[in-house]
Parts: sequence; structure tokens; C-alpha cells
Amino acid sequence: MKERLLIISDLWGREKSEWVINYTRILETKFSISFYDSCELGQIDVSNYSQEILHKQFINGGIEKAIDKLVEKEKHKVNILAFSIGGTLAWNFGLRSDNIKSLVCVSSTRLRNETERPVGKLELYFGENDEYKPTVEWFENMRLEYEILSDKGHQVYCETQFAEELSEKIIKGHHNNVYKK
Repeated sequence: MKERLLIISDLWGREKSEWVINYTRILETKFSISFYDSCELGQIDVSNYSQEILHKQFINGGIEKAIDKLVEKEKHKVNILAFSIGGTLAWNFGLRSDNIKSLVCVSSTRLRNETERPVGKLELYFGENDEYKPTVEWFENMRLEYEILSDKGHQVYCETQFAEELSEKIIKGHHNNVYKK
């Protein structure tokens, strides 16, 4: 039986997540994948589908609603791959539930505001040109594995090559028991 892997979207949710296939087509060979739309989790009104409006809704209660929903739905330890705001949701799910085996976050810039880390194997990836990425001091204080990707921006996760490389790395880590408890 395949181990579960949750994929949690960025702030655009399912609507603008065609790039996720670059991960799922590789990862589904080793994992049973469950996809979570961050907007659905946070009960975000997508009728005005602009970044500013969506972001404001997440900040004004959507993040908490989404975390509550994840805690309600996921009762066992899981592996998670999360993008942007999805990483914030996953991180806080882990803090609240202690149900993270592994968490890979890509471009989860709001994590720079976190002061404690969840238990589990944690890996973070940020584009060098993402102006909101955490500082090196933050990574060191939180004792995190991280990679800053040269000449990449916030949406590095949408790039096919990055998706393929990260997916292979996740599978290799899982195969080598890095992600197993």
C-alpha cells in the first residue's frame, strides 16, 4: 500500500494549478496523493479572483479556517508537499496536530513570521529573487533544511524542471526511509 502524500495548493487554489500535474505524475508512482485547494480549505470567496483580495481573505480568518479543516480531516501522520500559502497552512497544521511525518514547503514566505517549528522532517525551498523569503538567520534559528534557488522567483514551483527535480528528490528520500517514521 502506498503512503499518503498531501499536496496543498498556493493561494490560487485549484483554479490556477495546472502546474501541479508536473508533481503528481511523478509522485503518484510512489504515493497515494490527496490534493487540497487552499481556497476551499479556508472558505475563501473566489468571486473576485485577484491576488490582493484572496490574500486579504486568508489573512483575515481564512488561514485559521483552513488549519481547522486540515486538523479535522487529517487524523494520522502524513507527508505533505505545500506551495506558498499552503506551506503556512501545513506548518500550522503540524504545530496544532503533531501529525507531520515530512513537510516540503516551496515559496512559503509567510513562514518567516513563525517562531516555532512543527515536529517532523522539514525542507524549505525559496527562489533567490523572492523578496519575502525568510532570512538566513531565521532558517538557522529554526534549525531547518533549506535551499535558496539561484535566479528564481516566488513562482519557481510552477516550473516543470523544478517540479520534476523536487518530485524525484522526495521519492528518493522516501525510498531511503528519510520520510518514514
